[in-house]
Amino acid sequence: MKKITLFICLIVTTIIQAQSSKQIFESPKLKEAISTHKTVAVLPFKSTISYKRLPKNFNPETNAEEEKKSALSLQSGLYTYLLRKSSDYSVSVQDPERTNILLKQNGSFDKLDELTPDALAKILGVDAVIKCSYAYQKTGSEGGAIVKSLLIGFGTGKVATSDLTMNLYNAKDGDLLWRFYKQMDEDVMSNPQAMMEHMMRKVGRNFPYEKS
Repeated sequence: MKKITLFICLIVTTIIQAQSSKQIFESPKLKEAISTHKTVAVLPFKSTISYKRLPKNFNPETNAEEEKKSALSLQSGLYTYLLRKSSDYSVSVQDPERTNILLKQNGSFDKLDELTPDALAKILGVDAVIKCSYAYQKTGSEGGAIVKSLLIGFGTGKVATSDLTMNLYNAKDGDLLWRFYKQMDEDVMSNPQAMMEHMMRKVGRNFPYEKS
């Protein structure tokens, strides 16, 4: 009986944490603004990879390179996911290859934080821009997580956390129209790719351009 009660408590706690880790903001003028939008651009992500405890072989330069690769991979991943559901949305999403080429031609690719959203939208020729940040932190060892999972009885051994923040800005005035935040835990039975795919599904279900 005690085991059943503990199991139920853990499930309830997990549900509460999952609900509280998702936050959505909608501007009062969101619906009016997006009704005129035809094309949006997804900018390269601002990606960070960190560790609660640095591994012995940690190399800052290698980590920085991984963050750069991750920024483009996540941009491409979000575009691909939105493209798969394009028939459900009222706008088209600009190909990230075109987005990145235009940014490089303008000398803005490495200066995204130095330009306002409306300025970036003008460079890209779109009606809105999507700026995302993705923070991935390795919080524990897989060995320790496996032990914890075995002791509790199911896969809850957390090895990493990820935070996704997604902002939609209006091209006309640079105002924030919509903001989506989601935090997730990676357990020993999952992987970063599966976790990102799960996040994308959460984004897809809340994307403001979804047709009614």
